[in-house]
Amino acid sequence: MKVTEKEVTYVADLANLDLTAEERSRMVRDLNSILGFIDTLNELDTSNVPPMAQVTAAASTDIKRGYSLRDDAPKPSLSHEAALQNAPDHNTDFFKVPKVIER
Repeated sequence: MKVTEKEVTYVADLANLDLTAEERSRMVRDLNSILGFIDTLNELDTSNVPPMAQVTAAASTDIKRGYSLRDDAPKPSLSHEAALQNAPDHNTDFFKVPKVIER
């Protein structure tokens, strides 16, 4: 599967990005390179590899490599009133923010 410049332009428009012609061609080249690498990976025989539910399961006890996962203790959060206290504009429930995206 190849990505075309038309598809890059379409996705850039959906994301509201203004890409130059050079950026579009670089994006086409980079995306096709990524897809080519995935095609290379798809050539590997993985029939004898068991499926994994967690890719970090084996690594979570490997402290030497820094993959140790810590247990996070619950901490108290701000009250609703305290969260809104320093907001420049709010109503009783929400922050009010100016519109930043125009289409």
